[in-house]
Amino acid sequence: MLTFINWISVWAIPVIIAFVPLYAFTKKVPVYESFVDGAKDGFSTAISIIPHLVGMMVAISVFRASGALDFVIQFFTPLVSWMGVPGEVLPLGILRPLTGTGSLAFTTDLIKTYGPDSMIGRMASTIQGSTDTTLYVLTVYFGAVGIRNGRYALKVGLFSDVIGFIAALAICLIVFG
Repeated sequence: MLTFINWISVWAIPVIIAFVPLYAFTKKVPVYESFVDGAKDGFSTAISIIPHLVGMMVAISVFRASGALDFVIQFFTPLVSWMGVPGEVLPLGILRPLTGTGSLAFTTDLIKTYGPDSMIGRMASTIQGSTDTTLYVLTVYFGAVGIRNGRYALKVGLFSDVIGFIAALAICLIVFG
């Protein structure tokens, strides 16, 4: 069974990459021209979202440099420690909705420090996979299509991140604790 799964994982992407243009060709779609048109649209979209990305990066930098992140972490550390959760993973729950790269770097640092098979490493990995970079997603997608009022999406996204964080911690405590 394992060899079959490995075979699928090796061949899945090349088969998809070969299948899509061949299928489009059989449907008489101008494959190359369609690709070029899509690339043009992608380039203009990338240019249009740059101001939104810069604004988000500045806000995250101000949040971290002002000491607000440290304040929030210090405020919640006694609560999560009381529940049996290591305080070292708390910053990851706060960083993950803000920045994918920053949270990945933090996860990498936790795994280097404590090891991948430690409770902290397992929790960090599970949190990384159970939550999303909500502010980045809203910035990119809403900026790309020009949505100006995303307050409901922000609320739902951040609520989902909180639930994902709590679920990741609970599952790790149940399975590995």
